[in-house]
This record gives sequence, C-alpha cells and structure tokens, in this order.
Amino acid sequence: MPTKIEIRDLGKSFPSEKGPLPVIANVNLTVGEGEFIALVGPSGCGKSTLLNLMAGFIRPDVGSVTIDGEVRLNANSKGILISQQGSVFPWLTVRENLSFGLEALNRSEQTRIADHYAGLVGLQGFEHSYPHELSGGMLKRAELARALVVKPDILYMDEPFSALDALMSLRVRNELLRILRTERHTVILVTHDVEEAIHLADRIHVLSERPTRIRATFDVPFQHPRKLSSPDAQQLRIAILRQLGVELDEPPS
Repeated sequence: MPTKIEIRDLGKSFPSEKGPLPVIANVNLTVGEGEFIALVGPSGCGKSTLLNLMAGFIRPDVGSVTIDGEVRLNANSKGILISQQGSVFPWLTVRENLSFGLEALNRSEQTRIADHYAGLVGLQGFEHSYPHELSGGMLKRAELARALVVKPDILYMDEPFSALDALMSLRVRNELLRILRTERHTVILVTHDVEEAIHLADRIHVLSERPTRIRATFDVPFQHPRKLSSPDAQQLRIAILRQLGVELDEPPS
C-alpha cells in the first residue's frame, strides 16, 4: 500500500525545573494509506505527545513527520483528532454539531450531509437532540460522526473510549469498524487497552518508558470480526503484555 505517514528520527523534549525533559527519542515509523495502527505503552510514556506530533499540534525538536510526501508543520483539516475529553459543542444539537465546519455549503446540503453521518453512526432520529440528552455511547458516536463529516484522510484517536464501560466501548468500537468498511481512513489509535488494540488495529506498536521509543511491533493477522477469546488472539495479547513488563500465564493450547 502507498505510504501515508512517515516518521523519521523524531525527538521531543519539554522544559522542566531540572532542565529539558526528553519525552520522545528517535522514533521511526511508517504508516500505509488506509492502515489502522495502535500505539500502546505505559502511562506517561509519551503516547499522546507522539500523536500530537503526528497530527501537527506540536513540532518536533529533531526529525520529521511527513504526510503524503510533505513535511507536516501544522495541523490541518486532512487530519482530525478524537480525544478522551470529547469535542462536541454542548450548546448545539447533533445536526448543528455535524454541520459545523460545512459553512461553505448551502443550508440544505449541510443538513443532508449531517443527517447522512448521523445515520451512519446510528443516531438517526436524534438529530435535534443536545449532547446532554445523549447516553455516553451515543455521545461518543456523535463525536465520531463530527470527525468523519469533514472527510479527513487521517483519524488521530487519543484513548477515545476510555470513559466508556466495557460493553459500551465494545459497541462503539464495532460501530467504528463498520464505518471504516464504508469510508476508508488511515487511523492512529493511542490506547492503554491491549485487547482494544487487538480488536481494532492492523498493526500494534509497543512504546517504551519515557523517553519513548518503539520497543516492539506486532502485526494483527486476524480477519474481522475478531474473536478476542481465541487462543491466537490471547497469545498475541500475552506477547504484547510481556513487552509492557506484565507476565501472565499462557492460555492452554
């Protein structure tokens, strides 16, 4: 597949009372167009910093991030960030949230596109609802639709399901996979949940303690829908957890 994102010798430090604090050190990574990769690592290792460097919200001290052959200097509408904090405007309805950013279109076209994406994420009938009237899972689907409506090339996802309970997280993840079968995007997911990474990603990169480097890379060879309880999936989970410093008993063969 064609290369979408190329990271070369990336490094980033932040000032502290004791001097520069290295957070990212010599990261190299290539992401293919339409590929779904997950970044997992210990808490505080720099996962979100790496994602923000890729998205263009902060600039590296050394190295480069290249998107479609051009060095990324700033964030733009070709890449959309979905964070754990949420991104919908509480004073706007679902339709108004999804129409935000479509100001160049006439009102009827804005409504048509907004309603299409509301339906795509299973919110048909809730177009006039406000965020506080939605359940947690519905709100996360509204955030997903708001990101998709501007047709970004890349989705940057920073632990977007962490606030959901296990069952709701599974449902929203399945919704995301269904959408990606319809609308192909390149996706970079930051997560601390190894099973979530195995459920969604084509490839998983395990990050080290800060300053973060890529410690190990695992391909996920399973077709969707994936059975996470299968012996092969559990073996992959154990291998990833070992790279994270967690030792578990292997499942019986």
